[in-house]
Amino acid sequence: MTQIFMKATWNGATLAESDETIVVEGNHYFPRAAIDESLFTKTDHTTVCPWKGTAHYYTVAVDALTNENAAWYYPDPKEAAEHITGYVAFWNGVDVAE
Repeated sequence: MTQIFMKATWNGATLAESDETIVVEGNHYFPRAAIDESLFTKTDHTTVCPWKGTAHYYTVAVDALTNENAAWYYPDPKEAAEHITGYVAFWNGVDVAE
């Protein structure tokens, strides 16, 4: 299987890039080591997915602009989603493309 190199960008900055993303429900989950952690701040926001568990969120900040809760991850996913432990996904205007 050929891996596709994916890149997540917002406001002109590269947030993450990897050829080891995992696609779940149409979202590319990037390995934590692939994100530029200097652009991320943990928030208190959470959501619950019935089969993945509780998602926690990051706000992204680039050049004094912030994108609230633009990235999420599952620190302790349910068994069906264990394969995305340590991975981060994006939404809310973040462009994820080849």
